[in-house]
Amino acid sequence: MAEALVSPILEQLTTIVAQQVQEEVNLVVGVKEQCDRLKSNLLDIQSVLEDADRKQVKDKAVRDWVDKLKDACYDMDDVLDEWSTAILRWKMEEAEENTHSRQKIRCSFLGSPCFCFNQVVRRRDIALKIKEVCEKVDDIAKERAKYGFDLYKATDELQRLTTTSFVDESSVIGRDGEKRNVVSKLLAESSQEARDVDVISLVGLGGIGKTTLAQLAFNDSEVTAHFEKKIWVCVSEPFDEVRIAKAILEQLEGRPTNLVELQSLLQGVSESITRKRLLLVLDDVWTENHGQWEQLKPSLTGCARGSRILVTTRKDAVATMMGTDHRINIEKLSDKICRSIFNHVAFQERSKDERQRLTDIGDKIANKCKGLPLAAKVLGGLMQSKRTREEWERVLSSELWRLDEVDRDQVESRIFIPLLLSYYDLPYVVRRCFLYCAMFPKDYEMGKYELVKMWMAQGYLKETSGGDMELVGEQYFQVLAARSFFQDFKMDEFEGMKFKMHDIVHDFAQYMTKNECLTVDVNDLREATVGNSIERVRHLSMMLSDETSFPESIHKAKGLRSLLIDTRDPSLGAALPDLFKRLTCIKSLNLSRSSIKEIPNEVGKLIRLRHLNLSCGELKSLPETICDLCNLQSLDVTWCRSLKELPKAIGKLIKLRHLQIYGSRVAFIPKGIERITCLRTLDKFPVCGDGENESKAANLRGLKNLNHIGGSLEIQNLGGGKEDARDAAEAQLKNKKRLLRLRLDFYYNRENNILIEALQPPSDLENLTIRGYGGLDLPHWMMTLTRLQELALFNCTNVEVFPPLGRLPNLERLKLGWLKLTRLGAGFLGIEKDENASINEGEIARVTAFPKLKKLWILNLEEVEEWDGIERRRVGEEDATTTSIISIMPQLRELEIIKCPLLRALPDYVLAAPLQELDIAGCPILRNRYGKGEMGEDWQKISHIPMIFFNDI
Repeated sequence: MAEALVSPILEQLTTIVAQQVQEEVNLVVGVKEQCDRLKSNLLDIQSVLEDADRKQVKDKAVRDWVDKLKDACYDMDDVLDEWSTAILRWKMEEAEENTHSRQKIRCSFLGSPCFCFNQVVRRRDIALKIKEVCEKVDDIAKERAKYGFDLYKATDELQRLTTTSFVDESSVIGRDGEKRNVVSKLLAESSQEARDVDVISLVGLGGIGKTTLAQLAFNDSEVTAHFEKKIWVCVSEPFDEVRIAKAILEQLEGRPTNLVELQSLLQGVSESITRKRLLLVLDDVWTENHGQWEQLKPSLTGCARGSRILVTTRKDAVATMMGTDHRINIEKLSDKICRSIFNHVAFQERSKDERQRLTDIGDKIANKCKGLPLAAKVLGGLMQSKRTREEWERVLSSELWRLDEVDRDQVESRIFIPLLLSYYDLPYVVRRCFLYCAMFPKDYEMGKYELVKMWMAQGYLKETSGGDMELVGEQYFQVLAARSFFQDFKMDEFEGMKFKMHDIVHDFAQYMTKNECLTVDVNDLREATVGNSIERVRHLSMMLSDETSFPESIHKAKGLRSLLIDTRDPSLGAALPDLFKRLTCIKSLNLSRSSIKEIPNEVGKLIRLRHLNLSCGELKSLPETICDLCNLQSLDVTWCRSLKELPKAIGKLIKLRHLQIYGSRVAFIPKGIERITCLRTLDKFPVCGDGENESKAANLRGLKNLNHIGGSLEIQNLGGGKEDARDAAEAQLKNKKRLLRLRLDFYYNRENNILIEALQPPSDLENLTIRGYGGLDLPHWMMTLTRLQELALFNCTNVEVFPPLGRLPNLERLKLGWLKLTRLGAGFLGIEKDENASINEGEIARVTAFPKLKKLWILNLEEVEEWDGIERRRVGEEDATTTSIISIMPQLRELEIIKCPLLRALPDYVLAAPLQELDIAGCPILRNRYGKGEMGEDWQKISHIPMIFFNDI
């Protein structure tokens, strides 16, 4: 939207001019007057932009005017970015020269002989560009009068949300009958004599709930038990046989495949399903081309009788083409059920009085959903933050309900209007974040952290007083999730929240962005088509097959801001140098889905680059020219297992906020890291030993001033360097208040515990792992971590006595592995009598050990024979003065014991815990004692546990 572009331009103009005055640097010659005129025009235009943004939906002339304004704003953004980058580089060079104690005479901006650009050309170039944009904006400002825009100020503030961010997706209303019908068709005897696979098609409008219904059936317990193999593939547009076959094969084999030829993939599929009962879901099929389906179909005929293919589609012709045996038409929901869905979302956490006051209006709004559950969810999300009756009536009477026609080629009109209502209710700063997601392909699984970094790279997130753009991005994400613009949420151990957009919502986002966001797929990759449309594209995803040559037409996209390339084609590397030289406006570059091994030196020409994701797995080296990217905010090389070094001048990247190297083989952090004081993420810090890299490597002291570091940090090779304890103390980890997860990996330090004591983390730490520690005692600070939720102790071979871990009030997960213990004593429970406790006569002393522990892992304690219980007399013990009530692990749900071959028995408090799952593997004595099949003497003591697993290793 144009407002989202105009406001940042005005802010940048003010900031850059003020910055130059402050730095006592001369302005580009003659540009002050141009800037003033430009600001005046933009302020006049800004006052009518909200009205123009709403009118463009139904008025093509207005849309054309808005598009011209957007183009001018993008051009101005380029000039301002070039200008501010020049200032930044000048300041960096000045600082570098001062560091080397060279005499410096302050000189005029872009007139300095020390500046790396040609002064005359650069000065003239910026001035001409600003003049050119000013003339464009002059014309646009004059044109606005003929459209009769009203003054309409958009909000830039977030409305208060309810306490719950996401609607419970498991609560699906109104589809019980359809679910039973689908499940019965899946479980029934095959209707086919001549072939093995029945095809069931779910047909209905977009947003009516076809995918949700298929998911319900796919995850049904009876269905899961019935089929040997279950596969889910989102087909969408276009119908890519290679991608579909690859997705099927990878799910069948449970691992990635290197096969790229269709015939090889289909052969692999055929071999993997032979005589197996298979359920294959093909979600969101659009193609009516029978030939495409016929290429896949023969590979599925060898599965066992009773196998099923479940298809979801909006088109009757698709169901016919696929040879459907059972067609199930998904009908619209009744108004009553739509009201239930709407109310479930809109009235979350509302009082009874609020519900009664607003229900009558809510019913009228819900009735406009026309039987579409997605519309009900979107409208419910819209109303969540609206508290007054007046606000609800304003939505009900909105003029958008009177839109008779929309572009039916792009979106389905029944869902379009509810989405528009919710969209226009968003602050403009959130709208642009939503529309940015149109650059991703349909059914693309986005990561929240990655998306926030991409928003930040585009300048969509304003700095707050604390400088936390990431927190602002998190808030915007929460707003969009609460409005049902995002769905299918799941947590990933390394990448955090993952999610998708509903295909109708994706259609809507693409409709609203039209020329700005584009996804290029192998099947529509024709040079002429791409070439004609790509010049105005700002955000591009390229999904190319391994056989597709890289299209040179992308070079026409001079104004490209974001580029995501998905291809395993090795020739990509040869195409990158030209690409980097031509597309210098790129701010976000993602090559994580490529097989690139080296990044060319030309990457240094992308001086506006803020976000660089290279976590592709095969990367071997990074050029030093990356350190010329003075605007870079995020560098991701996670899981690049062949990458051993970072560029040595990485300290020049003073704007870097996120450096992610986890899973790579980077052996040290280069000196200079201490200069990057705005760093928010540093997920791995290898301590360098005495080897060849010692002179190039930063030590732990380099962390001292990096107090914004948060999230996860793994420190490796502790004890492998000189004076580690002193360095560790100077690192001052306890001052890293945002640090939530810490892993300490020792180089088998067997001397003393001075080093580990110096590594005290902040008291708010939530997750701690200690591996390879050789000291006798665990650190004293461990018991101060009162918010710790997960603790893992691995390979701490000399530790024989644990601190009273049971007193950690919030510990939920405990992992003990590879320890040289012969006895697991009761001391770690922390239930010994507290000498400082004051208990009056007749009072009850209540003691709870591990009050919140939910899961316990005991792994590879190969020498442990005894696991002590507690003395019976101490439980509920009574004497003349007091009564003691001891509770141990009252919330324990899962216990996993692996490879403890000498362990004889489980303690009494574990047997009394409310276990839901017990998993024992490689423990022959326990198996003989507790196993049902072995007629174990103590089987009855565990028989109440719902899930029990015994396995040999």
